[in-house]
Amino acid sequence: MHGQPMLKRTEDPVLAKARAERRRFRRVRVDLPGKLFVPATGHECACKVVDLSPGGASVECEFLPELGTHIVLYADGFGRFEGAVARRDGYGFGLRLNATVLKREKIAEQLTLFMNKSLVDETVVMRGHDRTPAKGLAQFTRADGVIVKCEVLDLSPGGVSLKTILRPQIGEFVLIGQLAGRVARHHDDGIGIQFVGLTGEKPTPDQLHAAIAPPR
Repeated sequence: MHGQPMLKRTEDPVLAKARAERRRFRRVRVDLPGKLFVPATGHECACKVVDLSPGGASVECEFLPELGTHIVLYADGFGRFEGAVARRDGYGFGLRLNATVLKREKIAEQLTLFMNKSLVDETVVMRGHDRTPAKGLAQFTRADGVIVKCEVLDLSPGGVSLKTILRPQIGEFVLIGQLAGRVARHHDDGIGIQFVGLTGEKPTPDQLHAAIAPPR
């Protein structure tokens, strides 16, 4: 309706950057452990995911499936993919991913976060900042969209410690409130999440609490 101001939806800056850059992606070197499964035969084995893009992956493995073979691939920290073998070489094979547009966008976002993680050293982030004991309910969203309820144990400008029964794999990227992060460690009560993509001045404890608070 004319005369009414349009509301601008705010978005997490890291994910906004991912969407803006997703068309620039070719292959990103990841070198992650993985597993593959061939539904037609039931064969499964360990592998290494060498590189990844929203449309494909390069895999090193002792097992070399035939061209066109349907593969289910699990990449540590990125989750599950499906696709067909598009090429073979002496060390492994290339996989053409069968993914929806939404899934490709999600892969692009994960790759942006993966590349940005090198900007923040895990030891500095998880142990170099002063931690503040904190209590409160929270939730984090996994790469597949699953929302996990949890409790905040302590908080620092570089990360947060959460009490949770569910422990995603180390390296998996998540969203907690308005902040993007990755699972950096497991502990007796849950997980430690390292924030990624933070720039500018160090946030205050009040700002951090507000940023990770679950939506009302």
